[in-house]
Amino acid sequence: MDIRALLMGLAFAIMWSSAFTSARIIVQDAPPLASLSLRFFLSGLIGVAIAKALGQHWNLTPSQWRSVFVFGLCQNALYLGLNFVAMQTVEASLASIIASTMPLLVAGIGWVFLKDRLPVQGVIGLLLGIVGVVIIMGARFGGNADLVGMALCVVGALALSIATLAMRGASSGGNLLMIVGLQMFVGAIILGVVSAFTETLYVNLSLRWTFAFAYTTLVPGLVATFIWFSLVERIGAVRASTFHFLNPFFGVAIAALLLGEALGKMDIVGVIVITIGILLVQLSKQKPTGS
Repeated sequence: MDIRALLMGLAFAIMWSSAFTSARIIVQDAPPLASLSLRFFLSGLIGVAIAKALGQHWNLTPSQWRSVFVFGLCQNALYLGLNFVAMQTVEASLASIIASTMPLLVAGIGWVFLKDRLPVQGVIGLLLGIVGVVIIMGARFGGNADLVGMALCVVGALALSIATLAMRGASSGGNLLMIVGLQMFVGAIILGVVSAFTETLYVNLSLRWTFAFAYTTLVPGLVATFIWFSLVERIGAVRASTFHFLNPFFGVAIAALLLGEALGKMDIVGVIVITIGILLVQLSKQKPTGS
């Protein structure tokens, strides 16, 4: 792994983790699904416009079109939609911890349903991840965490795992930024329709809300997604996924720094255990490559 890939991975992890904090700010003063739909629409416009300026086109391969729709549905509409709804009652730190289990879910689903090979080290990592989640959930169940919100975060993490598995082959064939922009539109349309039937539109405008919305539209929404696809294209999905082991730490650190969210001792223990589990899973999956 070269230094450029390393810097890309670190940048992605920080941007991805910061999205929970900005989302928590947004949903306190605006309906979650409408806000997210507008974010995807704006990110899609920017992404497609830049892609066209760079000479990219939307004559995608069948595999790329399939990935656009599946990724737009599972990641944008389901994963982020459910997380935005959940963060009306769930703290950003907890949402980021649950979402950070995605590499464990991907490995587990691949192992059980797709018959992917997972060495003993990977199995140990999966078990550690489960233990870490149980530690955190146990502590939160005894506190004031919203159980429905936590359940939405879990379902969202499962949807993101499916999106990741379906993404194989999306980065081949070029037009990377165009793919990123088009899958934003898929999420915007789905969430816009759901919002129209379920939400009342309102916005309590403030400088804090405006900055959070602009940030989440441009940085986690567009830049981080483009970096992720580029990283997968550069070093492969397995090696790229290794950077997810940084997300539990970055997620809780950013939420604590910007939102003042308190973390209990068991939360910290759980984050450490989950982080080790993710790292073991990813390292075990790299061994067969021999490089």
